[in-house]
Amino acid sequence: MLSFEPHTLSPAQLQGYLQSAVAPRPIAFASTMDKNGKPNLSPFSFFNVFSSNPPILVFSPARRVRNNTTKHTLENCKATKEVVINMVNYDIVQQMSLSSTEYPDGVNEFIKSGLTMLPSDMIKPYRVAESPVQFECKVNDIIALGNQGGAGNLIICEVVKIHIHENILDANKMIDQNKIDLVARLGGNWYSRSNQGLFEVEKPSTALGVGVDAIPDFIKKSSIFDGNDLGKLGNVEALPTPSEITIFVQQNFAVKGVLSSDDEMKIHQKAKEYLNNNDAFSAWKVLLAKQ
Repeated sequence: MLSFEPHTLSPAQLQGYLQSAVAPRPIAFASTMDKNGKPNLSPFSFFNVFSSNPPILVFSPARRVRNNTTKHTLENCKATKEVVINMVNYDIVQQMSLSSTEYPDGVNEFIKSGLTMLPSDMIKPYRVAESPVQFECKVNDIIALGNQGGAGNLIICEVVKIHIHENILDANKMIDQNKIDLVARLGGNWYSRSNQGLFEVEKPSTALGVGVDAIPDFIKKSSIFDGNDLGKLGNVEALPTPSEITIFVQQNFAVKGVLSSDDEMKIHQKAKEYLNNNDAFSAWKVLLAKQ
């Protein structure tokens, strides 16, 4: 058996072991607003429910391991004492992942991830309209667990209003665990789907993905692509150049054949095949070849 004391490991190694061993973890998709009214959206897997009366949720935005800085979510919760915790199901997992990209302060992750801002009833931060369950919360307390990189900050939230999409309810108006189709976080790129097992989600680009807002309308409005497809397309660092597209088409007879048909549905289906294989850059080449 491999054994060691925590202090003998680097913060990154220790974090890796903890995240891989203490899993699967539910995801708090936290929507906040800064003191100037700018929205922020970010996921956190150090999260759970800790009381039902009063209803208390706790999540922890840790200090960044690489440079010991704090996250916008933490600063916003300190300033406004309000947060919406949106639950994440499989339908929005790629867009959720894209929102975790370290965009600069002031960039709206709702827009970058292509998710819809829905006004809350009792607090200022927006809800994620696509989330199956949304908890409007007041922040009761914030407990710092340390001052070094990797140290958590427990944000203790009291639920003041709950919103549940009716399409996940059973005949008794209770949440059907199959219909809600929640996802949870494990170590590395791994996630679990509550009714289908493990799958991987590529971590967002460290060079910042172009975002769903950079995707042309003819793609976003296509019936072929869902939110997860758009999340993958938005995670590329840059769109392919005309020369890259030309070379790709010349070397790929199957793609050339689909493009020659001028059938937009078939072109989108071919791009979808690449997305299903987690090759978003090739999908972009297919989609832009006729533009």
